[in-house]
Amino acid sequence: MITTDSIIREDAVSTTTIHHPIHLLDRVAMMALRLMVASMKGSVNGPSAREPFDELMEKTPTADGITYEGAEVGGVAGWWCRPDDAIAGAALLYFHGGAYVAGSARAYRHFVGQIAARAQVVAFVPEYALAPEHPLAGDSAGGGLALALLSSLVAKARDVSAFRPVGAAVMSPWTDLALSGMSMETRAEADPLLTKESLASTARLYLGGHDPRDPLASPLYGDLAGLPPVRVHVGEDEVLLDDSLRLGERIESQGRTVEIHTWQGMIHVFPSNVALLHAAKEALDDIGNFLRQQFVGDPGDAGNSMSRSTATTLPNM
Repeated sequence: MITTDSIIREDAVSTTTIHHPIHLLDRVAMMALRLMVASMKGSVNGPSAREPFDELMEKTPTADGITYEGAEVGGVAGWWCRPDDAIAGAALLYFHGGAYVAGSARAYRHFVGQIAARAQVVAFVPEYALAPEHPLAGDSAGGGLALALLSSLVAKARDVSAFRPVGAAVMSPWTDLALSGMSMETRAEADPLLTKESLASTARLYLGGHDPRDPLASPLYGDLAGLPPVRVHVGEDEVLLDDSLRLGERIESQGRTVEIHTWQGMIHVFPSNVALLHAAKEALDDIGNFLRQQFVGDPGDAGNSMSRSTATTLPNM
């Protein structure tokens, strides 16, 4: 049975945590998946992980009705994922995962296509620079890259007349490069993919001596006031669980709306296993519905309709 914990403030800003029990068939599927990835635990710890990481992500099936196109946006190479029924004037900006040392736009294009198809919105996946060749620099870098960028864009929009993102959906975000969450210890055995040690290794490569609590690296410590609605999906069997739960608490404490979905028995970025897991399909359907709602909005909500052409960011670790 799905359970919901809600906190609603007098100013109508709220945070909701929704707990999803594991589907019976997913129990069997997760046993097989854990066996398949057992040898990979802690292996994403540097550039040597790039090829096997990309090979794994390339296995995500292609969504129906999606056209893929390699392109450049603002001088940055990447891939467009274009649904046949895309909403006019709207776009998603998706930052791929890989602990900032691995991953590529090409390898992620099918996964992002799954989201774009459900949201009915074109999506662009930038080929951003990876560490250690390109350690932390600039004002859009950091753990939970899209959240850091989102905060920056919202802050700029306070000072000038500008469009701002209408929402953000994040999956298993790495929001604290200081690795201070309790789940780093309490979920260490349950997590078949990530370890505190491997994350510490990639954090060192990415930070290059920079403060791990700098909001540009760890949005958990940043100014989250003014954020648009945020949706989070995270597995309960991952060391980054607290990065999501604490993010939700911080967003709500600064007066914004956030909904956290926790999934029993699920692992890091489990929605990428859409061909295998019922939970993956359900999570992607929820993300697609959420994003589409942010763009379409309530016709009577002038504030939302003014922002429909702005980008929505979707990262994962």
